[in-house]
Amino acid sequence: LGNLQTIPANLPLQYSPPPSLVSPLPSPILKCSVSCSPSPASGSGSSTGGTSPGSTSDPNWQSNHASVRERNAAMFNNELMSDVHFLVGPKGSAQKIPAHKYVLATGAQFFYAMFFGGLAENDSEIEIPDVEPAAFLTLLRFLYCDDINLEADTVLSTLYVAKKYLVPHLARACVAYLETSLTAKNACVLLSQSRLFEEPDLMQRCWEVIDAQAELAFASEGFSDIDYRTLESILSRETLMIKEYTLFQAALNWSTAECLRQDLEPTVENKRRVLGNAMHLIRIPTMTLEEYANGAAQSGLLTLQETKDIFLHYTANNKPALPFCTKPRVGLKTQVCHRFQSSAYRSNQWRYRGRCDSIQFSVDKRIFIVGFGLYGSSNGAADYTVKIELKRMGKVLAENKTNFYSDGSSNTFHVYFEHPILVEADTYYTASTVLDGAELSYFGQDGVSEMTVGCITFQFQCSSDSTNGTGVQGGQIPELIFYGPSQDS
Repeated sequence: LGNLQTIPANLPLQYSPPPSLVSPLPSPILKCSVSCSPSPASGSGSSTGGTSPGSTSDPNWQSNHASVRERNAAMFNNELMSDVHFLVGPKGSAQKIPAHKYVLATGAQFFYAMFFGGLAENDSEIEIPDVEPAAFLTLLRFLYCDDINLEADTVLSTLYVAKKYLVPHLARACVAYLETSLTAKNACVLLSQSRLFEEPDLMQRCWEVIDAQAELAFASEGFSDIDYRTLESILSRETLMIKEYTLFQAALNWSTAECLRQDLEPTVENKRRVLGNAMHLIRIPTMTLEEYANGAAQSGLLTLQETKDIFLHYTANNKPALPFCTKPRVGLKTQVCHRFQSSAYRSNQWRYRGRCDSIQFSVDKRIFIVGFGLYGSSNGAADYTVKIELKRMGKVLAENKTNFYSDGSSNTFHVYFEHPILVEADTYYTASTVLDGAELSYFGQDGVSEMTVGCITFQFQCSSDSTNGTGVQGGQIPELIFYGPSQDS
């Protein structure tokens, strides 16, 4: 988790994640058997209309809770025997939350120092203006009940409070939740927050998604919300899989949002001003001449001298020096998993009548599926229409319908999805294709159930979706095309 540091109250934290931060996990992630519902005597001041499992309204309430854990949970958010109150939230709208020093001190080093250390505070009310009440209650729930109940709209503020009060177990649960909730739509915002919280593992996960799914990440609303330092880090990235023209448009959108944040009119002068040195991190000279002429050259963000010099860079033999990098980004290395040892053809195989060829696979490390390699005609050149699809547990993650031309050789032909698809480790996915063509095709044989490519190990098994004969030993879909860690990385 890294070094847990106390976060000062004035730290600029973005409390609420964007609407796209929706976790596929059930909530809560961790749930103990003890109910932590506030009792009628709790600080919430509301009653459930009966005696809840955590209720202390019964004079003999201790007898209703068999374990120390249950009795401790009954004190969660409860005025009974409370000896400290927290005023949580901005002044004027703060929520008063009761607590018990003993429970807090035994659960977190920070609270022990606050109440029983050499600089102990004797105040009966403690103001916490920089914390959301819901996040603070999540912290107390963990300390009282050993129960972690995280939700998408409060997990970032809960991570903040867990770091602030040095509760590493809760902080780790928040990071795990965020990693599982990570998508291209929220990757840029989470990258910004993971830098703020000094969470290198979460940062690495964000970078993996941003590199491979850059177009989706930069088209999201969250990209316009990132801070300037994060913008510079992204624009400096060598491994982004994106056209520079698209990246320029994303930076332009960010500059408009930043002007509004700084109460500036979004004029071209102010947009260039807020972009600052980050403008030169966009590799404008690597655009095509048409992209440049119809985009950046007419945007107004470039000076007249920059506009002229970039045009000369495209056309002149004696090219002027530019403040922009002229080398294209390296991007990610495309890797291919070949699952057959040979290919063949027979007079009655492989025929297509709109039936599905399908195979299931899993990997031992996270990768991004880019597309499939397919066999083409074994009887001369031919055209095929094809639909490729990737599913997880019956849910379609991506599909693409297109055409491809086969030259009649046994070479495979690559068909790609519109965007790379994240594939998690140790989970089976279903790769499927439906081809339509008049000619017979080659097919794979001597298939393997396990194949290692670089540092990624693939496992294959037959799919019940396959109605055209494809399986582990033979058939179609000879190749899976992907981005992923290599032995060099």
